[in-house]
Amino acid sequence: MRAVISISGASGVIYGIRLLEELKAEKVERFLTVSCHAKEIIARETDYKLGYIKNLATRYWENDELNAPIASGSSKFDSMVVVPCSLSTLSKIACGIADNLTTRAASICLKERRKLILVPRETPLSTISLENMLELSRSGCVILPAMPAFYSKPKSIKDFVDFVVGRILDQLGIENRLYERWKEG
Repeated sequence: MRAVISISGASGVIYGIRLLEELKAEKVERFLTVSCHAKEIIARETDYKLGYIKNLATRYWENDELNAPIASGSSKFDSMVVVPCSLSTLSKIACGIADNLTTRAASICLKERRKLILVPRETPLSTISLENMLELSRSGCVILPAMPAFYSKPKSIKDFVDFVVGRILDQLGIENRLYERWKEG
C-alpha cells in the first residue's frame, strides 16, 4: 500500500505523527507533506522534532512543492489521509481549490476515485463547514472527526490518540489492535 499523509495546521498534530509511526511499522509506503502552520503547531503541542517526523516517511515534500509526483493523477498511490485536517484545508478541497500539495493530492484522490480520509479536529462546527463535509462525503471522501470514545475507559492521552488512529487504520483496511473494540455487556 502507498499512502499520502498530510499534516495540516490544526490542533491535534499528534494524530498524524502517531499514524505515521503505525504505518511505518506496517511497512506501508508513506508520502508526507506538512504545512507551515502544522510545523508551528508541532512545536507548540508536542516535543517531536520535524526531523523525526520526516524520518517516519518514505518520502517527504514541502507543501508548496506542486511538482511532487503525488500532485499528478499518473502517480500511483492508494489513499490519502489529511490528519489533522484544518477546516480551511477541508473547505479548499470541497471547493476544488488545489493551491498547495495537500489540496492538489486530495483533488487527485477525488478525481481518480481513490480513498481520501479527512480528520477534522475542530469544535463547534459552522453550517458552512458541515455543508463542506457533506459535499465531500457525497464525493466519496471519508470524514473521520477526531472524536475518541470512552467505552474502553482510556487511561492516558495516548489511549485517546490510538483510538482515532486505530479508526483511521480501519478505514485504510489495516488490521490493528490500537483500541478496544465495542463489546456487548
